[in-house]
Amino acid sequence: MHALIIKLTLPSLLILMASLVGRRWGEVVGGWVTGLPLTSGPVIAFLALQYGPDFAAMATNGSLVGAAAQALACIGYAQLADRGWPVALFAGVATFALGAALLHVAALPHWALFLAALAVLTAALVAIPSRMVQRSIVTPPWWDLPARMVVVSLLVVGLTAATPLLGAEVSGVLAAFPIFAMTLAIFAHRAQGPAAARQVVRGMVIALFGFSCFFYVLGLLLGSLNTVLAFVISALAALGTQALLFRLMHRSGRSGAVA
Repeated sequence: MHALIIKLTLPSLLILMASLVGRRWGEVVGGWVTGLPLTSGPVIAFLALQYGPDFAAMATNGSLVGAAAQALACIGYAQLADRGWPVALFAGVATFALGAALLHVAALPHWALFLAALAVLTAALVAIPSRMVQRSIVTPPWWDLPARMVVVSLLVVGLTAATPLLGAEVSGVLAAFPIFAMTLAIFAHRAQGPAAARQVVRGMVIALFGFSCFFYVLGLLLGSLNTVLAFVISALAALGTQALLFRLMHRSGRSGAVA
């Protein structure tokens, strides 16, 4: 019962925090925060508690597959954003599914999946350049935040319950599906147009570097270290990656302004 309560509350609180950050600081930051392992991290944690750290370590391979597939989804959405959000959403979902299926069938080792994710993320940053977007104040519907919190809680509970049927890696892939990033992109698209939606998915791509580092380190440490310590070290690796990227991009932005 205690585990169920945690599954229902922890992921929803993380999504609440990410959503409020996005509303406060804009599309890029919103995409950046939403791309962090706010859903997949808790899923892997509960898998470690229920099925053991070795099983959860196998699921991190699926998370790395999901990172690369999310980057492909961002590219697909951004490339077709000018045709409207329904077409862009279809492209994003289709490229996620295709990319995840190909990487899953390839059965690459953990380190190779990490390198593949980094390569696809780098390509996505090139394919989705940064652009200034004129922000406008748009009030979301009252049900927006409660709906996100309910969906993520049900997703975590459902995936952890279905894991014996799905297997470790498939569960990791499904946990990485970018449901909230796509939701943010659609909302920005409808409110401010395709340029704003592209900045949401670009922010998500940036976040996925930390996401990938988190699951790469976690996959290495689970089973050899205390599970809590493994998660703490992995979280620090992800935060360090994000801090380094923020510093590099901030410096690049200042150089561009001077130029």
